[in-house]
Amino acid sequence: MVSSSAATVDEYLAALPDDRRPVMTAIRDVCRAELPGFTEAMAHGMPCYLREGEAEIAIASQKRHIAFYLMRTDVKDAFASRLAAHDMGKGCLRFPTPAKVDLDLVRDLARATAKAPGPVC
Repeated sequence: MVSSSAATVDEYLAALPDDRRPVMTAIRDVCRAELPGFTEAMAHGMPCYLREGEAEIAIASQKRHIAFYLMRTDVKDAFASRLAAHDMGKGCLRFPTPAKVDLDLVRDLARATAKAPGPVC
């Protein structure tokens, strides 16, 4: 699922393959718990978490991986050593399979993002 036409995050999750829905729901649950004051919305065909209208985190079930989009360069830099063990693009942390999703890392990244606003790439 590269881009979804779902209007809500619930619709997005419902359309996912059975093997991905549980982990994507778990990532969503982490984001909702750790990002107080953020708004959950659909943007660019994926669930996003916005602070004051600007997306700082997004998640997506891509064809070959599960993506956690971290759009805060300061948080990415602060976690450089932990992210080094993962497939990380400019702002996209890629988990190759549902079993490889590191929910502790996702939780820590969300907590660090929530602490204070910062530059979005």
